[in-house]
Amino acid sequence: MLYYLFSYLDHAFDFPGAGVFRYISFRASAATILSLLIAAIYGKPIIRKLQMLQVGESIRDLGLTGQLEKKGTPTMGGFIILASLMIPVLLFARLDNVYIILLIVATLWTTMIGFADDYIKVFKKDKEGLKGTFKIIGQVGLGLIVGLTLYFNNNVKIREFGTNGFIDKQSLTTTVPFLKNNLLDYDILSSYLPASLAWLPYVFICVFIITAVSNAANITDGIDGLAAGTSAIIGLTLAVFAYLSGNKVFAEYLNIMLIPNSGEVVIFCAAFLGACIGFLWYNSYPASVFMGDTGSLMLGSVIATLALILRKELMIPLMCGIFLAENISVILQVSYFKYQKRRRGLEYAKQNRLLLMSPLHHHFQKKGYHEAKIVTRFWIVAIVLAVISIVTLKLQ
Repeated sequence: MLYYLFSYLDHAFDFPGAGVFRYISFRASAATILSLLIAAIYGKPIIRKLQMLQVGESIRDLGLTGQLEKKGTPTMGGFIILASLMIPVLLFARLDNVYIILLIVATLWTTMIGFADDYIKVFKKDKEGLKGTFKIIGQVGLGLIVGLTLYFNNNVKIREFGTNGFIDKQSLTTTVPFLKNNLLDYDILSSYLPASLAWLPYVFICVFIITAVSNAANITDGIDGLAAGTSAIIGLTLAVFAYLSGNKVFAEYLNIMLIPNSGEVVIFCAAFLGACIGFLWYNSYPASVFMGDTGSLMLGSVIATLALILRKELMIPLMCGIFLAENISVILQVSYFKYQKRRRGLEYAKQNRLLLMSPLHHHFQKKGYHEAKIVTRFWIVAIVLAVISIVTLKLQ
């Protein structure tokens, strides 16, 4: 909104300083600062309100050190992230940009799914929360929205350069890391389908990515500060990709895909980064508030949507390596348990698990590591993965 106001003041009255709002770097910096301030200033009143409403986390006794001490800690802190993210985006981003609209929809959509889950757990006293089927339906619905928009919307284009200048065209081309000719066109997946169904493979991929990353972020949210800190690191990485992909000079120099109008995504990433870091003010050990599914499902879906917009979805296993490891640890633990149960019986399976506990962070807790140390080391790994992800821009 401020972008439009100051653009008007600049053009109509040549208002001093108004022109600075044309620069993405200025608006991104302002969005980061504002999101941090909102989280820091309004986080405490929101936590008090949650305490008044008795929105406390119910803790299952898993035999983890310090676990029961967290009983009653307010949950639904994802609303702190939501406010810290949405207000700067609405103020500083261009709201007619298709990518910003899509990211706002993704944010609100999965926040509501997560809120429904937390509401049922807290107020209906149902520890299972929202049924898994309804969660998946909600995530699939968002995947359909994102996939169909990116496939059919006329404003979703890439820019190709030739001897006669450049041309903006709709394309399903994406980036494959570590390869020299590192572009993949999803059209090859639909070459054997009727033209009316050509969208199916791409949309299916979008649905899978959004569902997988959203659930992985949800699984990662198990100890203080882990999901928020990891998401902040990934958000910063995506901000770098968005800035480079939206800038002609850098895109040509690095020989990467130029995505017109994707520069606005930097502002969203900047607000996302500020919101996650601001939330850590209250969520770092020992946490004063938990984000709950209200926040964790949203973080994952936003990261997945950003990766799809920036054509970096094939880099998710590397960039979101912590999420992937947490998700795989659960899959392997359950699969191994079922295998041993079938082969050698229930008692043997219980006593011979693959991990001491899943997800992976609980395995390290069971081994005696303090959760603050686990979180810090996971952040270090996430930073290394982020650096490698950015370096892949030159490894081609």
